[in-house]
Amino acid sequence: MTYTEEATLFDCAGDTLVGILARPEAPAETGVVLIVGGPQYRVGSHRQFVLLSRALAAAGYAVLRFDYRGMGDSSGAQRDFEDVNTDIAAAIDTLQTRLPGVKHIALWGLCDAAAAALLYCHDRHDARVTGLCLLNPWARSEASLAKTQVKHYYTQRLRQKEFWLKLLSGKVAAKAISGLLQNIRLASKGADTAKTPQKPFQQRMARAWQQFQGHILLILSGDDYTAKEFSEYASADPAWKNYQNHAKLTRHEVPGVDHTFSGAASRRQAEQITLEWIAALRSQ
Repeated sequence: MTYTEEATLFDCAGDTLVGILARPEAPAETGVVLIVGGPQYRVGSHRQFVLLSRALAAAGYAVLRFDYRGMGDSSGAQRDFEDVNTDIAAAIDTLQTRLPGVKHIALWGLCDAAAAALLYCHDRHDARVTGLCLLNPWARSEASLAKTQVKHYYTQRLRQKEFWLKLLSGKVAAKAISGLLQNIRLASKGADTAKTPQKPFQQRMARAWQQFQGHILLILSGDDYTAKEFSEYASADPAWKNYQNHAKLTRHEVPGVDHTFSGAASRRQAEQITLEWIAALRSQ
């Protein structure tokens, strides 16, 4: 299917956001808002968001990719993923204003953009959002990072003959051993449960996940510590209990793929998984 791309400017709390709207030739009922992880802008690493939006538009879906306030060509002060609800809402409003036939919105996000999508659902309860496509969601805490490093890095190193030869010859610095011991201590602490005015973002993500009535696509890279960290965190933290049992969850683990699906083949794989998932949504 043919499509057109057009630049669009839209308001967000007094600032001007810049986006690119990919408009399919035929009227679309499903729209995708690509949320950009930070610090990035609407093109994405290795033009990932450009190519993804074009693939989705060619399949008949309207797509808007845009810059947060303070990023890329948008005005305003820079902010992190925990403070972009207003930006996401403005993007959804703009997509539906430009294309009134769009009734269903899927949010697509990689890393902290996936976290931002869940936090938006937690805070806004926007009924227009019927699908979440989440790649390698960011759920990092001090303890989860330490646990992931111990399990997936240090455990592997301890199995290597080369490591022990270096240790016995004094080539492994005391600082490295100290780092291992510190990570073990941190990993054993578990999640920080100290009371704060607002629950930690990981717990708000979990609540949004549990309460979301739409469809969730979870894509995890096989060669990525952020993906491993998310799996470790979600499997251990009580707030995420039974997260894999979400009634409308589709989960894909893609072996041998890095965090941003940087290779051409892996990028196309992520695109195909996304396209098949959205097609299934439209048929339900």
